[in-house]
Amino acid sequence: MQQGFKQLLLLTAITFSAVSYATGEVITDKSRDRSVPINITLPSSDSECTAQAKCPVAFINAGYGINHNGYTFVSKALNQRGYLTIAVAHELKGDPALNRRPPYMATRMENWHRGVATLKSLVGELSCRYPQFDFTRLTLFGHSNGGDISALYAAIYPDEVSAIITLDHRRMLLPRNKDIRVLTLRSSDYPADHQVLLNKNELAQYPVTQITIEKSRHNDMYDGGPKWLVERMTKEIALFIQ
Repeated sequence: MQQGFKQLLLLTAITFSAVSYATGEVITDKSRDRSVPINITLPSSDSECTAQAKCPVAFINAGYGINHNGYTFVSKALNQRGYLTIAVAHELKGDPALNRRPPYMATRMENWHRGVATLKSLVGELSCRYPQFDFTRLTLFGHSNGGDISALYAAIYPDEVSAIITLDHRRMLLPRNKDIRVLTLRSSDYPADHQVLLNKNELAQYPVTQITIEKSRHNDMYDGGPKWLVERMTKEIALFIQ
């Protein structure tokens, strides 16, 4: 009986040591008087991260209308590979609704710039709190409008971004930058706007991977989507960041 109890304790300890630790909080950007909910998840191997050997950082930017904690399959895939992840709630009560009228590169720019300002503020705040993680070369993940925000951040601060992962963002142009690796997973039900994606000649020049997932839907590309789709997206992301 006692031996069995000891084995249970050991198994429990092993289980907890392999699980990332997540914490939710609200961070206020005083310059804009804007309080932003976030969820920070540490990698299971965070003890290996030091100020001298920093581990990577990824920001998770949700699709419009989806909770910022709705992409745990992404954070888990990244955490397992040593990333600190920060899921960001970009849409707050009182914000203007996302503009539904084209041309979106003009009408949605205010929303995207607000998101970029939020990310920039969080980089400044969290880099001081987590000196063992590298906030100078970010990985940015985004679904739909969150992918548009990610792409705009890379356009404005290219030297601060090492990689972008988007799930079917459709409005903001992907970076054409040899120093920024890109993976974009595309749904089958909606096309991207003109020049958002790279053409064949551009794909030969830049480190960009564009994958269409057959029979997938734009609105299903989060935790609540069908199991087969979540597994496929997880697989592609894991292959990209390995």
